[in-house]
Amino acid sequence: KPEPGMFAPPPPLLRRSPDGSMAEAAALDPPLPGKDVKPFTPEKAKEIVMSLQQPAVFCNMVFDWPALHWNAKYLSEVLDGKTIQFRMGMKKRDTAPQFETKCSYVEATLEEFLAWTRGQPTSVSGPFSCYDSSKYWAYADYKYIAKIFENKTEIFKDIMWSDFGFPGRNGKESTLWIGSAGANTPCHLDSYGCNLVLQIQGRKRWHLFPPSNTTFLYPTRIPYEESSIFSKVNVVNPDLKHYPQFRKAQAHVVTLNPGQVLFVPRQWWHYVESIDPITVSINSWIELDADHKARVEEAITRTLVCAIKSAENPSPVDAWLNPTEVEATSHEINLQYLNGAMSAYLEYQQVTVSEDRDPSTHHTEKEASSCKRRKMQVNTKPEDYKSWTHEAGFTVVKAKKLEKISFGVHLIPVLPQSQEASSVGAGAVESDSRDLLSENEDGHFGKLRCTGKQSVMSNDCETLADQTDSDSTANSSQMAISTNNLLDCLVNPQVINLVAGLLLERERV
Repeated sequence: KPEPGMFAPPPPLLRRSPDGSMAEAAALDPPLPGKDVKPFTPEKAKEIVMSLQQPAVFCNMVFDWPALHWNAKYLSEVLDGKTIQFRMGMKKRDTAPQFETKCSYVEATLEEFLAWTRGQPTSVSGPFSCYDSSKYWAYADYKYIAKIFENKTEIFKDIMWSDFGFPGRNGKESTLWIGSAGANTPCHLDSYGCNLVLQIQGRKRWHLFPPSNTTFLYPTRIPYEESSIFSKVNVVNPDLKHYPQFRKAQAHVVTLNPGQVLFVPRQWWHYVESIDPITVSINSWIELDADHKARVEEAITRTLVCAIKSAENPSPVDAWLNPTEVEATSHEINLQYLNGAMSAYLEYQQVTVSEDRDPSTHHTEKEASSCKRRKMQVNTKPEDYKSWTHEAGFTVVKAKKLEKISFGVHLIPVLPQSQEASSVGAGAVESDSRDLLSENEDGHFGKLRCTGKQSVMSNDCETLADQTDSDSTANSSQMAISTNNLLDCLVNPQVINLVAGLLLERERV
């Protein structure tokens, strides 16, 4: 999603900068003779991905990927006039997040997009003619490569996730993101899987928060989108009066440069923004065994949100369904989803128990066909959930626990803003403080250090009470509790986790 430093063949290799830092590593030189060996084998890279519990940046792992040529100009030529949808947002720093429901959308070619970013005059009827590029940003986000390049399937091979230990995974299981400066994704967590992100053109800044910070980020399911839990807080310009608990959140901030791959662990919150005139990124969501339980929780959430919002008198200003969701599904269909997800989870548990008792029955892992949100489509049948146990790569093979993470110039940990790189341990490297640490000059983030698998349930009653008080303060002029206020409490991730546990226990009995 960046621009300065557009790639041209041959593919570049990130190299260490003179001061020893990798944060601002230049992507200029081709591989040096004898230096073109990747720092991690596919097996080791996968071991890291499946075991690491904090975000990290892989360097020097993709220097031979043809996808490094995928700058916006090259993609414009490949798409040859095909239009794609851009989300349009305003370049402003409100305290409220700019949700996708608040954006407008245009259909345009990449050629028209590039002309617009350069400030070239467009015709009165041009798709971007209503948007001043100095005031607006454009984002072609969540573009599944298998769909936009459906007639050019040979291009899928340009992306080689097999280098990270996922054989057979390529562009078909990946998503493309193209944006202008300021284009952003609101802070959210993904319910399913973990994430690998390759930066191709320009730079993007990632603000990441651990799962233990969930209550501090004021989670909401409005706008509703399966597998995405949004934060009410604009993390780069927070309203601390209405969301005081955000002071306790601990941001891990990194600027991702071209040629680097960011690993985002399961259920880490993230806000992402393009900081260069043009940015291009590719990602792939890796499905995990833990997604079985997450699908049950998502099915419960969908059932409650759709039932309660459909009972409300529709308001023209209440756009509660995210544009990525096609429609609100019926209660009957949602219950089918729920029963299907629960059956799949219980079946998986039975297989896990039986294989733990008899290790000789362990299966070879199969790879997922990674869409971020393998959504519960309207025509999904309950029996389809059972196929996910095999089709989506859910297995009982346990990832080996890493004895020691090999942090260094090839794997850079994304550290909390207030923590020095040297405090991580002997394996960590000194990072460029401009990019890997302390990106927020406003100093809004607190000093709380949340480590490991610290429970989100600690002091829940007090935290939830604080959230409710702050939310009611924001609406003190209304006094009445709205449907959305009710839903924020009812489908809070902590509540849904408890409900899922109770339902599953009921089924076991």
